[in-house]
Amino acid sequence: MPFILFHDFFPEVAGKETRTATVLNNPDGKLPSGDYGFLEMYCDEADCDCRRVYFDVISRGSAQTEAFITWGWENEEFYRSRSKLDLSPEDLAELIGPALATGQPQGKLAPALLDFVRDIILADAAYVERIKRHYKMFRERIENPVKTEWWRQKKIWR
Repeated sequence: MPFILFHDFFPEVAGKETRTATVLNNPDGKLPSGDYGFLEMYCDEADCDCRRVYFDVISRGSAQTEAFITWGWENEEFYRSRSKLDLSPEDLAELIGPALATGQPQGKLAPALLDFVRDIILADAAYVERIKRHYKMFRERIENPVKTEWWRQKKIWR
């Protein structure tokens, strides 16, 4: 299942609504002080409704990806009901997450960033709703590219 940056389809919205975080004097010392960007990626397969986001977490200091974190906001039954395979506890943990994305390169800060996403980023209810809204926009673009382009030109997405 390929994932594409939200920014590729909605650069104006992503420019205004991509989450960034500045970490200063982190008391546990696991995540160094710095600026981190959480670039959203969504599945571009037609007829998919996985309700998941991948975060490509970039450090401004290194200008590199530090972690790929996946998060699905539905419950276990939702993912089990859509799977053609029997899902192991490990599979479910990654589907629901947040979790480090299997098969993706992870930097040395990945475990600390996963904790940060779990404890801080996803604790923000308004941000969680923003992710869901972005997902719906993205899915609409995949399923109805012509209609979506017309809406975008009319600035209905704002």
